[in-house]
Amino acid sequence: MRQDAGNRVPDRLTSLLLGGALLLLPALALAVSPEPKTFRDWMAGCDNRKSCAALSLPPLVADTTAYLRLERPAGPDSAASLILRLSGDWKTPPATVELKLDGTPFPAAGKAMPVTANDNIATLTFQPADTAALIDAARKATKLSIAAPGLLAEISLSGAVAALLWIDEQQSRLNTPSALIRKGSAGAAPAAPALPVITARPASGTLSEKGGKALAAALRKHIKQRDPDLCGDDASPAVADEAWPLDGKRSLVALTCSLGVYNASNAFWIVEGNAVTTAKPVNFPQNDGGATNMLTNGEFEPKTGRISYFAKGRGIGDCGVAGGYAWTGSSFVLTELSMMGECRGIGSDDWITLFRSEVKTAR
Repeated sequence: MRQDAGNRVPDRLTSLLLGGALLLLPALALAVSPEPKTFRDWMAGCDNRKSCAALSLPPLVADTTAYLRLERPAGPDSAASLILRLSGDWKTPPATVELKLDGTPFPAAGKAMPVTANDNIATLTFQPADTAALIDAARKATKLSIAAPGLLAEISLSGAVAALLWIDEQQSRLNTPSALIRKGSAGAAPAAPALPVITARPASGTLSEKGGKALAAALRKHIKQRDPDLCGDDASPAVADEAWPLDGKRSLVALTCSLGVYNASNAFWIVEGNAVTTAKPVNFPQNDGGATNMLTNGEFEPKTGRISYFAKGRGIGDCGVAGGYAWTGSSFVLTELSMMGECRGIGSDDWITLFRSEVKTAR
C-alpha cells in the first residue's frame, strides 16, 4: 500500500492543522498524559494510568505497511505484549511469515510464525519468550525483515531501545527487575493509578426532528447576528445542524461550522427551552488550560449520552486525534483520547492512548 510522502501531523496536541484551519483539540486539563514522543523511527506515549505503548514508524512509501506495537500496563506484575501488524493490497493474506534480524533468522530456530488475517490486515502476536528475545536483540540489531510469498517488508529498530527506556522511566521501572531495558534489583514498580469512573447520563426529554431543526436554525441565526465569523455564514453547513434533548429543560445543539472533504467542524451549545439568546457553549476542556466548544466530526449518541469525535489528518484516517466525552447531567467530561502524529498507515486501533476511563451508564 503506497503512502503519501511528507504527511505529518504537527507535534502540538492542542493545535492540529486539518483542512486548512487551525483546530483546537479537546483534552482534559492536567489529567491527560503528555503528547507521544518520537525516538528516531519509533514513537512512545502513556495514558493517565501510566499504561504505555511504543510503535515503530513505517516508511513514508512502502508496498506493505509493517510496524511493531509494544504495550506495557503499569504495575509491578504487568507484562509487555508485542504484535506485528501488516497491511497491503494482497489478494490472499499470508498465513505465516519468516522473520530475520539483520539477516539472522528470528527466533533462532528460524521457524515460520503464524499470523491471523482480517481483510487486508495481518497480525502476528509474539509469545512472551519471543517478545523478551526481540527486546534484548534490539540493543544491537538495526532492522527486522519480514518475508512471505509476495510480501517483503522491513522495520527499523533505530530508536526502539530509547523508546522502551523512556517507558521504563514513565512507569518508574528503572533499575527494577521488571524494567524492559535498564534492569536492576531496586525494588518494584509502583501500582497503576486508579482508572477514572465516569457516569454517563443518557439524554431524556422530547424534541421532534422538526423542533430540533427549528431550534438549530434559530441558534444559527442568533450566532450570525452576534458574531458573523464565529461559525461560518454560508448556507451549506446549516443542512447538517442537529439538536437533541438532554433533559426536560435543556437541549444540545450542534452547528456545523465548516465542511471539508473528510472533516467537518462542529460547535456544540446547550440551550434552555427555546432561549437561543442565552445559549451556552459546551466547555470541552483543553490541555492548555483553556476550553472550546468545537469538535471535528463530532457525533452525539442520545441513548448513551456520549459524544465521539475523529479529527483525521488525511482522508484514509491513519493519523489525527480521536476521543470522546460523556454527559454527566451538568457537563461533558473526557472519557477517552488517542492520537497519531505521523501519517504512516497505522490504524486508529493502534494509536497512542493518552486518556482512558471506565464509563457507566446511569439508570
